[in-house]
Amino acid sequence: MELPEAEVDAIIERALAEDISHGDVTSELLIPPELQGKASVLVKAKGILAGGGVAERVFLKVDPSLEVDVLIKDGEQVQAGDIIATISGRVSSILKAERTALNFLQRLSGIASNTAQYVARTKGFNVIISDTRKTTPGLRLLEKYAVRLGGGKSHRFHLGDGILIKDNHLAALRALGMSLKDIVAQAKQNAPRALKVEVEVNTIQEAVEAIEAGADIIMLDNMSPDEMRHIVGLTPSQVKTEASGGITLANVRRVATSGVNTISVGALTHSAKALDISLELEPQSTHH
Repeated sequence: MELPEAEVDAIIERALAEDISHGDVTSELLIPPELQGKASVLVKAKGILAGGGVAERVFLKVDPSLEVDVLIKDGEQVQAGDIIATISGRVSSILKAERTALNFLQRLSGIASNTAQYVARTKGFNVIISDTRKTTPGLRLLEKYAVRLGGGKSHRFHLGDGILIKDNHLAALRALGMSLKDIVAQAKQNAPRALKVEVEVNTIQEAVEAIEAGADIIMLDNMSPDEMRHIVGLTPSQVKTEASGGITLANVRRVATSGVNTISVGALTHSAKALDISLELEPQSTHH
C-alpha cells in the first residue's frame, strides 16, 4: 500500500472502534448471521481514487473470511459508474464495515482529486504543489498519502521535519531583542545538518532581510503575485521560494506565474470535498 501497515491498522482499529465497538444492533437483529451475498463499491463522480487498500483492510479486519477484490488501483482516474471493488461473504459483516470503509475512500479520494485539480491548474510551470500540516487529527499519514496520489508533494510531516521560523517565533524572539539575522544564524548554527532553515515573511523588505540573513527557503505569506515575482527576481538561485496563504483554485495559476518554487496549499486537506462513493448490495447474490 506504500504505507506502514502497522500504523494504518492502528488508524483502522480506532475508526472501527468508533463505529462498531457496541455492535451493529440493526444488522444483528435483522440479518441472518450466515446470509451470504456480494456488494460493489461504486463511484458516482469523476476523480482520483485513493484508499482502496485501506478500505480492503477495513473489511478484512471486520471479517477475515470476506473476499475483497479491488479492481482499480490507488492513483488511477475514476468516472461515475466505475466499480472500485467487490466484496463477497457474510452480509452482516459487509454492512458492519461499510461506513468505515467508505469514510476512508471518500475522504482520501476527495483529497487526491482536489490535489490533482491544483496540479492541473499549474501545468506548464516548474512549481511543486505542496500540502501543509492542516490535516485531520490522527489521519495525517493517510491524507498526505492521498496528496501524493493526486500529484502533490509533502511539506513537513511533523514539527521535527524541518525548521520553519514563522511569525510567532519571530515575535517571541524579537521581544528578546534578537534581529532576524540573529534568529536565522542561531537556527543554522544549531540545526542538524540535513535540515534547511525556512523563514516566513510578509513584505518585500522582510524577504530581503531573510535572504541576507542566510535563510535557505523564503516563505511568502499572503502576498500578491506581483510582490512574489519581485522577490523571486531578487532571490539567489540557491535560495528557494514558497508561496503560502490564501491559495485557491481560482488564483493558484496566477501565483505560479510569479516563479516561486513551491506553492503550499492548506486547502488540499482541510477543505477537500469527499468524492461520492457508495456500496451497493446485489440482492440477487444473497443466499444461505
